[in-house]
Amino acid sequence: MSDFSKHKFGTKAIHAGADPDPSTGAIMTPIFQTSTYVQQSPGVNKGYGYARGKNPTREALQKNIAALENGKHCVCFSSGMGATDAVMRMLRPGDEVITGDDLYGGSYRMFTKIYENYGIKFHFINLTDVENIKKYINKNTKLIWAETPTNPTMQIIDIEACSKIAKANNLILAVDNTFASPYLQNPLALGADIVMHSVTKYLGGHSDVVMGALVMNDDKLHEQIYFILNSCGANPGPMDCFLVMRGIKTLHLRMERHCFNGKKIAEFLKTHPKIEKIYWPGFTDHPNHQIAKKQMRDFGGMISIVLKGASIEDTFKIASSFKVFSLAESLGGVESLINHPATMTHASIPKAEREKAGVVDNLLRLSVGVEDVEDLIEDLKQALA
Repeated sequence: MSDFSKHKFGTKAIHAGADPDPSTGAIMTPIFQTSTYVQQSPGVNKGYGYARGKNPTREALQKNIAALENGKHCVCFSSGMGATDAVMRMLRPGDEVITGDDLYGGSYRMFTKIYENYGIKFHFINLTDVENIKKYINKNTKLIWAETPTNPTMQIIDIEACSKIAKANNLILAVDNTFASPYLQNPLALGADIVMHSVTKYLGGHSDVVMGALVMNDDKLHEQIYFILNSCGANPGPMDCFLVMRGIKTLHLRMERHCFNGKKIAEFLKTHPKIEKIYWPGFTDHPNHQIAKKQMRDFGGMISIVLKGASIEDTFKIASSFKVFSLAESLGGVESLINHPATMTHASIPKAEREKAGVVDNLLRLSVGVEDVEDLIEDLKQALA
């Protein structure tokens, strides 16, 4: 297998893990649509026994994603939540987790409704000042789970500073890198132990696959995570792995356009009379902008806005008035989406908790796609009017 680890990002996106098929020379990785593999004799096989554990299409994708994150190992899962779940399964009753107060609603739901029942304690705190972490560390603390940029208020968390605290206290630092993608940010290089991706989003990029991934350098961590995947069965299918590999081949091109469009739209919205507040890390007055500048290569295509004086009915009316943006959950696809977090992606978070983090009823989240930016701005103008 060719080693593309020393190449630049675009070359890795296209070639890492994707050697031509040795039996035919096919340039695209074959879809190994099989549930089992013939063995020469009991326990003697070609490296594959049963497809829940290993599949060649999935292995090619895992090599590809690991290369993009400059990591040694990647394990893919049937969804981002499946990947998050695998990290939580390493914990034991009585363990404690420190995480952010602005968090994807699905993560919050899993932590509070599933894992709190097993005696795991979660501290939801403001991570924008990493010094806050120190107040919550005790002998039971095992994990820091950070999202940056956060969903949906775009908080920026200093990964390197979190990593220093984690290492000093023998904690695992896991970073949800979904909003940035490996094109904009590589948490392992900043000291994280595990990087999580909802592959569904920017990596897949075409709103046609649900998948998750964990990337790490540590062999022991990889062994634990792979054991959990194989034992618990949240494995993705080969067709989905093929589609994601196909999507990743244009990740660098798409991200350039997401960033270009995102910047233009953020600048347009910043001065719009109907916008009370805008969350986009590229603005110099965005909290922790300097950290975003330091740890990210650009500022991405995710923007959240608070509508000035809008009731929830007004907000719904605007959200339903778009013609190019589509009202839908998810993000990171080629098409632009608009989402109302309070009733959609973050509905599982209690209102008081949500609002404390800024997820108010008149907040809308934009996933800026790769369409012509002039058309997107016209669509925003008409919907806001």
